Amino acid sequence: MVRSNYTFEKRQKELAKKKKKEEKRLKKQAATAGNDQSDQSQSDNDTPNIDGHV
Repeated sequence: MVRSNYTFEKRQKELAKKKKKEEKRLKKQAATAGNDQSDQSQSDNDTPNIDGHV
């Protein structure tokens, strides 16, 4: 009779879930960082120049 290797399969599933979760977290972090940079550049463009005009 063949034994199933349940613990190995379970561990592989857990590792795959962790990897996917980490990739998703990094993707969200990169998107958030991209938004912060674009917000910063927009606020830099809104500052008045030496003449006082926007």
